[in-house]
Amino acid sequence: MKDYHISRHSSFYTIGLNYKKADAVIRGKFSLDESAMDNLLTQAKNQGIDGLLVTSTCNRTELHGFAQHPFQLIKLLCDNTKGNVEEFQNVAYIYKNNDAISHLFKVGTGLDSQILGDFEIISQLKQSFNRSKKQNLANPFIERLCNSVIQASKRIKNETEISSGATSVAFASVQYIMRNIPDISNKNILLFGMGKIGRNTCENLIKHTNNSHITLINRTKDKAEKVGGKFNLIVKDYGDLQTEIRNTDVLIVATGANSPTISKELIYTKKPLLILDLSIPKNVDEDVTELENVTVIHLDHLSQMTDETLERRKQFIPQAEEINKVIKDEFIQWLETRKFAPVIKALNKKLKTMKEEELDYQSKKMTDFNSKQADVVSNRIIQKITKQFANHLKETGNDSDDSLQLIKKVFQLELNNNE
Repeated sequence: MKDYHISRHSSFYTIGLNYKKADAVIRGKFSLDESAMDNLLTQAKNQGIDGLLVTSTCNRTELHGFAQHPFQLIKLLCDNTKGNVEEFQNVAYIYKNNDAISHLFKVGTGLDSQILGDFEIISQLKQSFNRSKKQNLANPFIERLCNSVIQASKRIKNETEISSGATSVAFASVQYIMRNIPDISNKNILLFGMGKIGRNTCENLIKHTNNSHITLINRTKDKAEKVGGKFNLIVKDYGDLQTEIRNTDVLIVATGANSPTISKELIYTKKPLLILDLSIPKNVDEDVTELENVTVIHLDHLSQMTDETLERRKQFIPQAEEINKVIKDEFIQWLETRKFAPVIKALNKKLKTMKEEELDYQSKKMTDFNSKQADVVSNRIIQKITKQFANHLKETGNDSDDSLQLIKKVFQLELNNNE
């Protein structure tokens, strides 16, 4: 990728890890909550980084931003998580410039999701952009890139069927329950955690299981009551968690804690208990698997489930990739325009200086000189000249570098360091 005037002294990088090489434990070590993301952005700003996006989901943690070397971004990530550089290097990927742009398009349009066509990431990308904007780390490049990815995502949703059918981590968990728990409509189900995944799972449970024995628990009870009121479900206090686990047949854990919320000490059951852990990092302690009658399934296992819906979605990948290519090419064209924008700006300034000098000379020389008319006419001529040069540079495309140098030489242009 050529220098698209992205930055004078740095390149655009994506550094990160995802479900393909990093298991849930490693992803948990590198996960970032909102506070950690804010701290990371503040540190980046203090280091002089002028554009950065941070995304952290169940399936991936990524930094997209400008740096002199990708290690700047890797260190920022490691300084704000429980992971270290050696662990990161074992599972990580690093993309630069054009490859980094392509990767973000692929991620943001569901083509790199653990479940193909899952567009949950696009709302998280919007949140990441808003977080960076508040910290003044969303430069024009970052803003335009995010908008382009969002545009591609919308087109792929509207013009393809890659997200058709009910397939998500929430739905996959309900599918698993229905396949493995006989007579599910008469079993007791306990849902612990009322974040987005918890709420989506709750809706899928009601829609597909015909079960009226669903109990909700959340650390902050009002969140659970809001969902429970909507679907007429039982809501219990957080202090009742141990008692409710004893009475349940299926426990779904959708909490967002940095350490386990379900431990061996909480579970006393004489009947079979299925536990689904939909959290990253894992919120069900490893020692729970030692208990008799208890089966623990993590979302990584659920995400590997393939069905007819996923197979059908695969046929729309080429169409989605073509949409990505079209919008990415438009973004690259915009980058090309930004490359010569400083030269056109400097040319415009130079021509206006020449105009002012000439008008001043003519006004002293001619007694009936109409300076207002002359100003209007000369400004229009300058506008046409600069537009002609801009069009020429656009048409030359990749060969525009020679033209840029010639314009700068002929008009003796001086560009500001910030341009």
